[in-house]
Amino acid sequence: MLHLRDDGQRAMLRAVQNELFDLGADLATPGEDFEPNEMALRVVQPQIDRLERQIDAMNEALEPLRSFILPGGGAGAAHLHLARTIVRRAERSAVAAGREVRLNPLALVYLNRLSDHLFVLARLVAAGEGGDILWQPGATRSD
Repeated sequence: MLHLRDDGQRAMLRAVQNELFDLGADLATPGEDFEPNEMALRVVQPQIDRLERQIDAMNEALEPLRSFILPGGGAGAAHLHLARTIVRRAERSAVAAGREVRLNPLALVYLNRLSDHLFVLARLVAAGEGGDILWQPGATRSD
């Protein structure tokens, strides 16, 4: 949040930071029953729904994608792109762990939606930092 000036963006990330602890508790407690209870903190659908609403709202302010986005740009966007890649790695690890033990399916959905959320937020922050850095296929072939 250090590189974000927008209070709404900071609030979104504050909620995500809190939910990552919920997610960690959820993944640390595999089982058969994934309903929240006194003994097990679980990721729930409303958390995913909030991410989806925020993704939709942020996308409304952005130009449609015309190319792949290269991570980078200003400090805020670059840090969000890094966070997104870390969440993708966590998602792959959780899916692999889910082959060994039964995990809350909503925890896996949350990770997937969170990586998309961070990507869209990175684009939104980049828009205020000079715009997305677009991939230019074959741009360096003649160098």
